Amino acid sequence: MIRVVRQASLRGLGLIIVCVSLSLTAFQTLAKEELESLPLQQLRTFADIFGRIKANYVEPVEDEVLLENAIRGMVSGLDPHSNYLDADDYKELQVGTKGEFGGLGIEVGMEDGFVKVISPIDDTPAQRAGVRSGDLIVRLDDTPVKGLSLNEAVALMRGKPGTSLELTIVRKGEEKPLKIIVVRDIIRVVSIKSRLLDERFAYLRISQFQTNTTSDMLKSLDRLKGEVEGSLLGMVLDLRNNPGGVLNAAVSVSDAFLESGLIVYTEGRENDSQLRFEAAPDDVLDGAPIVVLVNEGSASASEIVAGALQDQNRAVIMGSRTFGKGSVQTIIPITDTAAVKLTTARYFTPSGRSIQAEGIEPDIELEDLTVSKAEDTQVKPIKESNLSGHLLNGNGNGKGTKKSEENKESQADENRDMVKKDYQLGEALNLLKGLAILRSKKTTS
Repeated sequence: MIRVVRQASLRGLGLIIVCVSLSLTAFQTLAKEELESLPLQQLRTFADIFGRIKANYVEPVEDEVLLENAIRGMVSGLDPHSNYLDADDYKELQVGTKGEFGGLGIEVGMEDGFVKVISPIDDTPAQRAGVRSGDLIVRLDDTPVKGLSLNEAVALMRGKPGTSLELTIVRKGEEKPLKIIVVRDIIRVVSIKSRLLDERFAYLRISQFQTNTTSDMLKSLDRLKGEVEGSLLGMVLDLRNNPGGVLNAAVSVSDAFLESGLIVYTEGRENDSQLRFEAAPDDVLDGAPIVVLVNEGSASASEIVAGALQDQNRAVIMGSRTFGKGSVQTIIPITDTAAVKLTTARYFTPSGRSIQAEGIEPDIELEDLTVSKAEDTQVKPIKESNLSGHLLNGNGNGKGTKKSEENKESQADENRDMVKKDYQLGEALNLLKGLAILRSKKTTS
């Protein structure tokens, strides 16, 4: 062990020896010139403050508590995503990637001392209560968030399922803070949701990238192909409000739709941070067009997928600019019960764009609107088929025409309802149909 000893005279209270110990393994990661230029003045200041707290603070404080708090502050001061993880934090992180944990159901970060909602998770208490991406949480029940660390704020948001928590939220466009009551629950994240939108067009939503996301996605696509008894004509991939998750899941999801080329690469100071991920020669959709929906709640792993498919000209990106979390966090065990989540690299899309603080700009920008049907007061126009005694069209005896028209009308009603509920999804489907028509014309020409 290398030991730095500082004696501090504290106004007649005697001499206090403050020992700041650094392990030899930590020094082995530093270059020789860095060792020779350690900031001794700052170390003396740290020792002085340590001693003054021990002597003057209103209540006795254990050395272990002070040192752990110093470590937390040192790491959390680097960026919003680096953290010191004690045993409980480490366990919670591992549970979260498996898709089941307790809480409100929101992915959060810090901004200007407040808790910022990156995105609410699908089918969770927070989403059902109306919490939105971009919301700033300024108070938890009666406790102001300002001055709390992210870990402290998260600890307050956790609690026994069935208990409630009042969130005071500042939201863009609202004149005054909103108060939203959320009832805590066990959060079970369903990573994949899928269905047929219209005819042979698929809808696939990924709410979060987990260990089993890719295998679940492939099973869902196989099921949809079975429903249409053939290949799909196109797919809407919905990554809105997807806060990210496991890097390998994002890479394998991208790989499923790419036949070759770079998916993502990372750059950092260490050799272990220099990673490149290439696509294998397969495409589960056989080249059918893809439209990817994103918004400001799409972060990290979802930005990797959107960036890869955009740069490889494999998909059209629609929606709004994404969150912009383009950094890699590595979990570094320190002891058997503690670890550090440290930012070690940046993500880059295949074309060399950094996602960090920029996000993915959509090819087609869409506002988050709600569309409703206008009141129909006009008389419907008369068609040839409405005239008494009209001729049949000559393509048959007319049998089955009514049933065909009814089916088309029923499908049209479903599509109108879909657009009314989700304008962006409706626009994505319209574009997807156009791309599929264009592709079929190229195939037959």
